[in-house]
Amino acid sequence: MTDTPARLLSLLSLLQTPREWPGSELAERLDVSPRTIRRDIDRLRALGYPVEATMGAVGGYRLVAGTAMPPLLLDDEEAVAIAVGLRAGAGHAIEGVEEASVRALAKLEQVLPSRLRHRVSTLQAATIPLTQGDGATIDPRTLTVMASAVTGTERLRFGYRSGDGTETKRQVEPYRLVSTGRRWYLVAYDLGREDWRTFRVDRVSEPFATGARFRPRELPTGDAAKFLSRSMSRMQPAMEVDVTFLAPAGFVAARLPAHLGTPEATGPDSCRLRTSVNDSMEWLALRLALLDCEFTVHRPDRLTDYLRELGARITRATAPTAPAIPAAPAVSAAPAAPASPTAPASPTVSEPTLSGPTAPASPASPASPTAAGETP
Repeated sequence: MTDTPARLLSLLSLLQTPREWPGSELAERLDVSPRTIRRDIDRLRALGYPVEATMGAVGGYRLVAGTAMPPLLLDDEEAVAIAVGLRAGAGHAIEGVEEASVRALAKLEQVLPSRLRHRVSTLQAATIPLTQGDGATIDPRTLTVMASAVTGTERLRFGYRSGDGTETKRQVEPYRLVSTGRRWYLVAYDLGREDWRTFRVDRVSEPFATGARFRPRELPTGDAAKFLSRSMSRMQPAMEVDVTFLAPAGFVAARLPAHLGTPEATGPDSCRLRTSVNDSMEWLALRLALLDCEFTVHRPDRLTDYLRELGARITRATAPTAPAIPAAPAVSAAPAAPASPTAPASPTVSEPTLSGPTAPASPASPASPTAAGETP
């Protein structure tokens, strides 16, 4: 192999396999001399790849961990696997790595060949993740389009559905994507409103980069996370919360979303959380109820009142079912067929007639003018 750049890439691909390669085997694989292999190893080291050499009959070369992350070469299967994993993670806010995962996905999909991009999309469409959490599911393609536009300073167009269901078309200059742990938000300058806006990404539809470049504007707060916090506080005022838990601080912290803060230990089996939140009261009440430990809300009073109402509602839901309506008495089982009021007056069923001393010779029969069908 006489093409030096191609040979270096092939050598790097071999070295990234987790094993030790004898120099003679590498030379045979690449169809070059062992001396050329040694020179190529020196070139890779100069580029920042930490290649370690061992001496002896079974010695060889292998790529080891260095102080920096060098570029990696991926085959088709590896690229597809990484893209699918990043897409699955990017669709749900993952605390601590959310923005980095979206950036990595955007970079990878930018260079994926069309055949591999089709395989990734097919796998994504054919699988359904079983996820837990309160955040809304987002199409990873929406995130990657937005992340690419942010990085490339390209204007975006998309449809947006507001909280009351109103559908609008927006053209914006995207600034940053921000994750709150439960949802993704886009901080951008809205060209139609001529002002800065925040957009919930799960309410965005059909985003696409227009190709028009722009010079980034200066954000009023200078920081996208601070701007989002201020915007959310205007939409929903902050709520000061003070709660005591009858459980160790570590137990409670592991079950609470990180943005609610860290409880302070007040004893071996108790802790207290004082924080300010912009979440809805209903959501916070449910999160506290799901902690699986006893707790007391000191403030705010409206959270205490809501928890009381919620507890009463749950208690009613678990109460025994109402007793069934008793069946009607047997005597009124057939009210639609009452006895005829003229039946007792019939001479053929009257009690005196049946109890007379000469029942066979009824005195009423010959005296009746209609007994034989004649008129007097």
